[in-house]
Amino acid sequence: MKKIFIHGVVAGILATIASVIYNNLYQSTLGVSFDKIINIGSVFGACIFGCVLISVANFVLFKFKKENLQGILNVIVVVLSFVSIIGPISMTLPLDVEFPEMFPGLVIPMHFFPALAFFAIDPFFKQSSIKSATKLDNI
Repeated sequence: MKKIFIHGVVAGILATIASVIYNNLYQSTLGVSFDKIINIGSVFGACIFGCVLISVANFVLFKFKKENLQGILNVIVVVLSFVSIIGPISMTLPLDVEFPEMFPGLVIPMHFFPALAFFAIDPFFKQSSIKSATKLDNI
């Protein structure tokens, strides 16, 4: 459980770093500011929550010995990432925000960063368990 939880937290931190970098690049390049609507705290919370939620789902698969369903879980995570973009698309921004049509371009990619970060570092966390299983098979 500890290793799965650490996987989620590390992925959440990486997703947060990617989101903050993307946020800064997007806003500085396009000359827009959505600081009143989105802040680093909310980005951090969403990324950590998303990645830990994926970790909990992985733990449930592991606990019930259903690791062969990992692919289905990954597809569900991707589908839920797509579904989560409904919020920013349907969001009504305050009238004093300039260029509100640029807001979805900022936040929609960020909805995929937690899954991307989790899947990107997954082999590093699986590798040690594969080595342990291989050592046990050789005994």
